[in-house]
Parts: sequence; structure tokens; C-alpha cells
Amino acid sequence: MATAPVHMPELVRATGVRQLRLICGVILFAYVVSHFLNHALGNISVDAMEAGVYYHTLFWQFLPVAIVFYTAALTHMGLGIYALYQRRQFRWRTIEPLQLVLGLSIPALVMGHVIGVRLGYTLYDHQKLYPQELYLFFVAAPGRLWQMTILLLIAWVHGCIGIFFWLRLKPFFTRAAPYLLAAAVLIPTLSLLGIYQGGRSVAVESEDGEWRTQNLTRRQVGTVAEGNTLDRIAGGLTIGYFGLLALALVARGARALRERRGGMIALSYGNGKTVRVPKGLSVLEASLRHNVPHASVCGGRARCSTCRIRIIGDHGALPEPSQREAFVLTRVGTSDPSIRLACQLRPTADLSFFQLFTPHTLSANAQASTPASIGQERYLVSLFVDMRGSTQLAEKRLPFDTVFIVNRFLGAVSQAVIENGGQPNQFVGDGILALFGLSADPRTACRQALKAAAGIATHIDELNELLSHDLRQPIRFGIGIHGGEVIIGDIGYRDHIVFTALGDAVNVAARLQDMTKTLACEAIVSEEILRTADLADDALPQQEAAIRGRDEPMAVRVVADARELTALVDRGERVAA
Repeated sequence: MATAPVHMPELVRATGVRQLRLICGVILFAYVVSHFLNHALGNISVDAMEAGVYYHTLFWQFLPVAIVFYTAALTHMGLGIYALYQRRQFRWRTIEPLQLVLGLSIPALVMGHVIGVRLGYTLYDHQKLYPQELYLFFVAAPGRLWQMTILLLIAWVHGCIGIFFWLRLKPFFTRAAPYLLAAAVLIPTLSLLGIYQGGRSVAVESEDGEWRTQNLTRRQVGTVAEGNTLDRIAGGLTIGYFGLLALALVARGARALRERRGGMIALSYGNGKTVRVPKGLSVLEASLRHNVPHASVCGGRARCSTCRIRIIGDHGALPEPSQREAFVLTRVGTSDPSIRLACQLRPTADLSFFQLFTPHTLSANAQASTPASIGQERYLVSLFVDMRGSTQLAEKRLPFDTVFIVNRFLGAVSQAVIENGGQPNQFVGDGILALFGLSADPRTACRQALKAAAGIATHIDELNELLSHDLRQPIRFGIGIHGGEVIIGDIGYRDHIVFTALGDAVNVAARLQDMTKTLACEAIVSEEILRTADLADDALPQQEAAIRGRDEPMAVRVVADARELTALVDRGERVAA
């Protein structure tokens, strides 16, 4: 608890209007999921639905939860109307304006149901539960069933789009996507089937006069006068809601008129392209309006930094970064005031800049690229291998012979990496960087890297035996292994772009590989690898090592013979089992 105040300022800085809307949306989506699962109980019986709704209401009407829920609902609705006013450009992609339209239609569709059930309970103590609601939809007013079905589908699709935009940049999303898709299809399907089965059952039972006497009492459904009062309230609130939407549209028109009168500004992209836009548009919105390719993985939500631009010339007259923009720039380690987020910067004067991320020639209203190719933060294990004595090797041989041996060395290393689930990534002279964890969890990635180091030693032994007639002394090597959060993406220029990883974890692995020379060992493994792999603390000898670029020494494990790592990992797996 003592650390909470330390993190609170960062949490506040990280929360903007979009983040607040997301938080409220997640709360509402949790309610929708709970409600849908309750509807799905209708596939069992109406009694099961009534039993489920008891626990549903017990949780959601618990006073602290109810306060949070209704606050989230009102806030989300208000921010949706604000988004209608604020968004100047609707050509992001079809799915984004669709999400906005669906979201704005929900309050109008749900108003009558909320007033009829919740306000009816508050004002008249009505006890409308599943039998009464299903009777209304399937017997008394079947036309309202279609309105409710449309509402359920719209709420579900709107929520799923929001969840998709939130999770698609997360490292686990690729693995979780099939399961999320299955849930997104099954939950509403089972819910609608449950409503149908429950409604059909109620329609049959309602033909019995005794059932009507027990389930359609005044306390349960109210009087005609009470119903008319609730309908008038719902109608008035719906008209008021449409009035707010109209007010937002009028405000948009007034703002557009004011901006046109305020004059136009020129945005120069640094590649000869210049566009003229009204004051008030963000740089990314200007790119969208004029179909200029501009990288933006998150769609202008300030959840990534791929739309970053560097200002050319004086940047002192620019508007100050918003709280959210400052947080994102700090998060990616940018302190240069000339670097800004294009989705947040709204210049008021002519501006020249260039983009920091290649938009891959896609139009700005298309997805710039996949998150991984533009840039994604995730946990990876980096394994550096370097061939020892390659300079002396080249002095005694023809260039072709040297290249042949180095290629055989790199081939042996790559084979061991691939056999253990890794990916050879960069070849630098007689060295290689391999990455583990692109398609595995951190624990598995660490174990794969350790087994790969043992495999490298075995393959190099075989290579030494094969080339024994041509080598004066066996090929030796050094391995450094470290894991941590890195940035993966496409790095380079034009036709010279490669997929690789950047970050402190990669640099540390390279430093550890260098240290194998001074410590006269075959591999050095960081403490992080051993801990994440769930191996025993005493599995390898520990040593404190000074890492260039780091203020504090780092705990590492020295491996004299890399071949022993296979047995070490296998022993750890048996203990875990």
C-alpha cells in the first residue's frame, strides 16, 4: 500500500478523455456480459433465469457497485456525445464511425426498458422480472421484441469493437484472439436463444388463467396510469437525448464556421507535400482529410506513439502537450520538445515536420501496418552468439574459405536456435542475435533459450569434427542470454527494412556475450533468465558483474560448459512436474 501514492501521479497522467471512456466502457461491457449470460439460462428454464437474475441484481445493485455502474453509464454517454462534437474527421476506417453510431444509438433504444424496469421499481415498487418482461415481448407487445433484439446486438457489437481496439496492441492478443472471437459469437447467440426459449415457455404458460393471476399482479406490472407515466418520462428523456445530439451537431457546425473564418494554415510534411487545413485540426486529422499516408496503429487514440512527428524549425509557439500526450512521450523515453504526437498536436500556425515512422505507403485512413511491424512492446529473450578467433582464421585462409567456415558456424547456430523454438534475427559478421518468445510465454522462452545454448555447443562440436582436417584449433564461441521488455518492429529505410528487437534487454545480452572472453566460459546467463525459467537458485554459480551502461552491478550465472544446460532445464521440468 505504501507504493500506491508513488504510482498515482503516473496513473493520473496516463488517464485522458479516451482512457476514461475506455474504463467506463469496460464497466458497462462487464454488465452486458453478465446480463447476456443470465439470458442464456433461458435455454434451461425460466426458473433458471430467475435464479440467475437474483445473483445478478445482488451484485449490480449493491450500493457501491451501483454508484460506480450508473456513474460509468452517464459518463460514457456524455463522452460519446463529446466524441461526436470533437471528431473532425470520420474517415479513419469504417469500423470506427460504426462504433460511434452504434454507441450513440444505445441510450435511445434502452431508455424505455430502463425507465420501465428500474424507475418503475423506484417510483412504484414494481417487481418486473423475467416472466413479466418475456410476457410483454412475446404476448402483450411482440413488436417491442424486435427493438430489444436490435438493442442487444448493437450493445454487443459496440462493446466488442471497443474491446478489440483496447486489446489489439497487447502482446497476448494474437494468442487470445481465437478464444475472444469464440466468446464474441457464442455469448450473444446463447443469450438470444435463451430469450426465445424462455419467451416461448412464458407464452404457453400465460394461456393459463392461474399463471396470469400470479405473475401479472399490480405490484408486478403496475397499472395503466403508472405505465403511461413511465412512458411519458421515457419519451421526454429520449427527446432530451436527441436534443443533446442535435446540440453537438450544431456546435460542430459553429466550430467549423469559426475555424474557416479564423484562416487556414499550411502543414508541410518534409517530403515536398504541403496541405492547407483550418486551424483546430490535429496533424493526423489533416493527413486523413488529404489522404496523406501517416502511421497510426491505435487510430489516433494516444495509446501508441507510432504517429510521432519531429517539428522542423521553431517549436516554441506550439500548444503545450496535453497530459496524455506528455505521458505517452515520456513512456517511450522522448524528452525532445520537437517530437510530438500527430494525433494530439493541433497547430494554430504554419508547421513543417517529418514523420518518425514509415507509413508503408498506406493511406492514412487505412491501418498503417500490423502492430508488430510498426512497433510493439513485449517480453523476449535475446541470445547473442559470437565466433571466437575469426580474425586469426581469416589471416591463414583464402577469403572464400573463411566465408565458408563462418557460414557453416552460423548455420550450426541457427539450426540449434530453430530446433528449440527460437528465431535467428540478425547476422553481424561472425555473430548472431536470436530471439525467443515471439510465439511463447516468458517461462517457455527462457527454457528454450537455455536449451538452444546447449544445442549450439553440440552442433559446434559436430562442426569441429567435420572440419578437423582443415582447422588448426577447434572453433570456439561465446553466448550471452538475457530477457526483458523490448520493442519489436520493422527497422530500416525503404528496401532495407528488417524485423528486429530494440531495448536494454538486447544490449545486456550482447554485453554478457562479450564478458565470456574475460571470464573464460562458454555462456553467461542473467539472473532474470534463471528466475523466469523457474530453475533452482543454486543451479549455476552466481557472480556480480559490472555491465557497461548500467550504474549497478548485475547478478549473472557463469556457464563453463553450455552442454550442461539441457540437463539443467530437464531437471527443472521434472521438479515442476
